Amino acid sequence: MTQASVVAHVESLDHEGRGIARVDGKAVFIDGALPYETVTYQSYRIKKSYENADVADVLKESFLRTKPSCPHFGVCGGCSMQHVEFSAQVAIKQRVLEDDLRHIGRVRAEVVMPPIAGAAWGYRHRARLSARHVAKKDGVLVGFHEKRSSFIADMSECHILPSHISVLIVPLRQLIARLSIYNRMPQVEIAVGAELDVLVFRNMDDITEADFALLRAFSDTHSTPQRTVQIWLQPKGPDSCYPIYPLDAPRLTYLLRDFDVEMPYYPTEFTQVNPEINNVMVSRALRLRIRRPASALPTCSAASATSHCRSRAAAPPCTAWKAARRW
Repeated sequence: MTQASVVAHVESLDHEGRGIARVDGKAVFIDGALPYETVTYQSYRIKKSYENADVADVLKESFLRTKPSCPHFGVCGGCSMQHVEFSAQVAIKQRVLEDDLRHIGRVRAEVVMPPIAGAAWGYRHRARLSARHVAKKDGVLVGFHEKRSSFIADMSECHILPSHISVLIVPLRQLIARLSIYNRMPQVEIAVGAELDVLVFRNMDDITEADFALLRAFSDTHSTPQRTVQIWLQPKGPDSCYPIYPLDAPRLTYLLRDFDVEMPYYPTEFTQVNPEINNVMVSRALRLRIRRPASALPTCSAASATSHCRSRAAAPPCTAWKAARRW
């Protein structure tokens, strides 16, 4: 259900990057609106206590607003805050974390540490891209889903992926379209390691010899002396994946440079999507553990904010290492 445009004054942002306004005593969550803006909006979901809406027009811009870098922003559901200046994104995420700890976790921060922030672009070393043959597009789409949709965004690039992975989106579309099981390969999981890039193709049916030749050629074409592109298949659940080419590739690892540690991992296992942030989080957590005994160190941490916490509900404290792994 939609309604005619209504004027609203936006007060804050929620954890999904939607502007929050109050109209006639009801909370309205407005996609695309920022704090301190006056906007018109159209609601697409109306409930008794709240509404969800899209911004229709910005009548007065916020100083937090910036021009999104990605041409797919607004359609693609992979990002929600590109229209927010980067340092403001960090501050907003920190505030959301503090609010969630207070209201949901019933935890009050004794000390709020400086936010951990890294590069604004090219930081995402883990991603799961959907793939689908679309007859109306006369080809295969590979990318994230559109906002609030099961459709796949018609993407040719992605600015949050490393640039050498972003340029593979169009070749991946062309590759899958040539496979015999082009309509039985619904996703490609990406894992970027220290020296290796792994592409895990979810194959619902077995590949043919001709398919294997195409996948091998893709790896050979896009590998470099510095980085290898390794092809994996996943015929069933995450534990079923296995490499098919090349079999002599380096191990998939990430680095903890501060400790001179190289950590191997499986491409479908959980790791932080941002390895630079992960390095800083682990370093900070372990430094805190050294400074204070474990019994005195209830810690909550996130990529954009880290806090020492005291639980009103006397919940058991988590260790620094668990806190780092959690986020």
